[in-house]
Amino acid sequence: MIKYQLQCVNEHQFEGWFQSGDAFDTQKKRGFVECPVCQSNKVDRAIMAPSVARTDKEIAASLPVPQEPDWISTGAEAAVLSDEMIELRERLAELRDEMIKNAEDVGGNFAEEARRIHFGEAEKRQIYGHTSIDEVQELLEEGISILPLPPGRDVGH
Repeated sequence: MIKYQLQCVNEHQFEGWFQSGDAFDTQKKRGFVECPVCQSNKVDRAIMAPSVARTDKEIAASLPVPQEPDWISTGAEAAVLSDEMIELRERLAELRDEMIKNAEDVGGNFAEEARRIHFGEAEKRQIYGHTSIDEVQELLEEGISILPLPPGRDVGH
């Protein structure tokens, strides 16, 4: 597995794990590499510092062990899209557009703002943003109504 530092056209940076450099190129060409912040699939590798092997075992042992990304550890599946699936994805993108048309993007403050709205500490309104899977679970356990946004447009078709 290869870990790349990635950057979308909107300059959001994130990591991606790929089987090989060719696997990254193939997934990018098909529009499967997507920014987790803005869902743009105009993504390229960012400049990275080279990884240098250490000979000092004590220092190496103190380094954190890299964890695989959520989509690998959750066993996410992938498929080559048929024409019908491409059309479905377009309809999902339209649904996404409708959901966020009159909503406020609160970015990484989604969980906090959702709680403030739920408990009457902030104006009731439609919001969207991003949060961790743990925060999603906690919000649902607290009885706060949330939905995942459908994926954005797939420019690779």
